[in-house]
Amino acid sequence: WGMGGAFISLQMSRFMAKMAMGVKLVDGKSGQADLDWLHQTVGQLTRKAGLPMPEVGIYESAEVNAFATGPSKKRSLVAVSSGLLNSMRREEVEGVLAHEVAHIQNGDMVTLTLIQGVVNAFVLFFSRIIANIVRQMVDEKISHLVFFVTTIVFDIAFGILGSMVVAWFSRAREFRADAGGARLAGKANMIGALQRLMQNKALVDNSQPQLATMKIAGGKGFMSLISTHPPLETRIAALQQAQIL
Repeated sequence: WGMGGAFISLQMSRFMAKMAMGVKLVDGKSGQADLDWLHQTVGQLTRKAGLPMPEVGIYESAEVNAFATGPSKKRSLVAVSSGLLNSMRREEVEGVLAHEVAHIQNGDMVTLTLIQGVVNAFVLFFSRIIANIVRQMVDEKISHLVFFVTTIVFDIAFGILGSMVVAWFSRAREFRADAGGARLAGKANMIGALQRLMQNKALVDNSQPQLATMKIAGGKGFMSLISTHPPLETRIAALQQAQIL
């Protein structure tokens, strides 16, 4: 169930993202300069990355955000908020778009879904193994209750540990997407995009963590263990030190 649920979610991800965020697709023929430029730029970046053209969309929100989603490289979506398009310079938007295209190029949606599915399966399997062992150690009259309670407790405990594992992989993929974005759009544009995002932290909605691959989600202390994104300061420093070809 853990693996199956994760892949069902992946197959529906593009449709669900459009519904949840109210994404309106653009085709480059709207006659609106910003929207036509957005579609054209995504096309240029995907061609450079050797990818088929994804769906391109925009959703109305003051937040400064963007995301890429979809079940495969041939069935993907890149969407940006109107707030991002209105508040960033074009070279900064290009950096954001390059980051999202790099996620598609790296197959991050499929990779993280596979990891999440494996983690879910382990959580379900081991919590029930332990619950069954504990049940055999108590009186038969309360064994069913003990099994139920133990399963819930270990589902939660292993679920938290599993979330840390998935978050660690996600943070690693963010660094890789930053580097990929820098190769596609230029190191200066990628760094500029992240710096602009730092200036607009108050205008980011983190309520859709499964969608937002450029969101401000880096935490400190314990939160850094379960955050899907490294702190922006760390990402900028990594790019500044990297040798991008």
